[in-house]
Amino acid sequence: MAKENFTAGRVANFQCEPGKQQTIFWDAKAPGLGLRVTEGGARSYIFESRLNGKTIRITVGDVRTWTVASAQAEATRYRAMTDQGIDPRQQRADQAAKAEAARVQAKRQDLKLGEVWPLYLEARRARWGEGHYQNHINLASEGGQKKKRGKGETVAGPLAALMKLPLSELTASKIAAWVESEAKERPTNAAQSYRILRAFIRWADEQPAYTGLIPPQSYSASSVRDVVPKSRAKDGDSLQREQLKEWFAAIQKISNPTISNYLQALLLTGARREELAALRWEDVDFQWRSMKIRDKVEGTRIIPLTPYLSSLLLELKRINVTPPTLRRLRTLEKRGEAWSPSPWVFSSTTSESGHIAEPRIAHTDALAMAGLPHISLHGLRRSFGTLSEWVEVPAGISAQIMGHKPSALAEKHYRRRPIDLLRKWHDQIEAWILEQAGIHFTPASATGAVLNAVAN
Repeated sequence: MAKENFTAGRVANFQCEPGKQQTIFWDAKAPGLGLRVTEGGARSYIFESRLNGKTIRITVGDVRTWTVASAQAEATRYRAMTDQGIDPRQQRADQAAKAEAARVQAKRQDLKLGEVWPLYLEARRARWGEGHYQNHINLASEGGQKKKRGKGETVAGPLAALMKLPLSELTASKIAAWVESEAKERPTNAAQSYRILRAFIRWADEQPAYTGLIPPQSYSASSVRDVVPKSRAKDGDSLQREQLKEWFAAIQKISNPTISNYLQALLLTGARREELAALRWEDVDFQWRSMKIRDKVEGTRIIPLTPYLSSLLLELKRINVTPPTLRRLRTLEKRGEAWSPSPWVFSSTTSESGHIAEPRIAHTDALAMAGLPHISLHGLRRSFGTLSEWVEVPAGISAQIMGHKPSALAEKHYRRRPIDLLRKWHDQIEAWILEQAGIHFTPASATGAVLNAVAN
């Protein structure tokens, strides 16, 4: 096809040859510049040349955005590049890659903590207990929701103030100012939130998508560590040996057997309140005397099922598998619901989760009736660890039962205690506590009851 000097008029009048999908017209002024006209009427400038013995072709652009003069100038530039052995297609690809990298980096710089936080929780959820996972959600909540218990709305969690900040702005100065501000009103939550944020930053630095976004030493700078409230155990928040008799007597008088047995189980296992509340029947092995507990450190852990605690759980199992009254069954039928035993050991028909949610009121009332000082539910966990020392239990034994992270090198790398060794010591702890409480209990009879229950 003959070459013609491109003008705006000629470019507008060029038509695709009939029967062809496209026709290319060549410019006589700029070597290699062509105009491609498709069957549908689309028009765009192209450049064609030979490089290293091969024909190359590259699109310059649409005629609506490129004038004849600018297209000719671009073709001339491409021709100069090919004369030097440079492929203009590769140069364009390199420029596009640089532009994309710059765009991605700019987007990375704009990533906010609140955008990455849900991804972090989902990535770690399998390794956490449900209570630990929910605690992360609560501490970052914006608040303003109607309270599930009581009146009013929930308040924002300590971490909520940071959620709108880009990761690149989580500097040591901002984190220090945040900790100092939160610590004025709620020091315990501020310290806990700092530790949670610290774990998130460590995780983010290990992810290729977020590496290098958060400034170095953002949480470890002395300006931050100096303002983090120091964790202190509550003074007196633990049962003393001489208080066990009054405590058990008061707890056993609680009319709700689920709450009563749950509180006793907290003291006898040293478990965290949430992980014990979430105990399922499928996690209880009466025959081999063990329980699988959801653990916030390891995900799950296996602990012994001691004889007296077995008897408490058997009582709850008997209640759980007993069908409700006919009146209750008719009520469920009217709602279109069918009765079935609860999967939860410490079940509740009123809580949203289906298991026990708020036993503190009953515990506080029982303490008042017994004339005992206030003990928190976490104080019962603390009591187990303290009372275990009366039996001269090795510290690592009670720590493993309670789900504490190993603190010493030997504990971390060289101690792998089997369940039967834990059971030996745990049975002694329970027996001593019952003795101090004045509870006469024969393990042999409990074992027989357990085996009968399993057989049935």
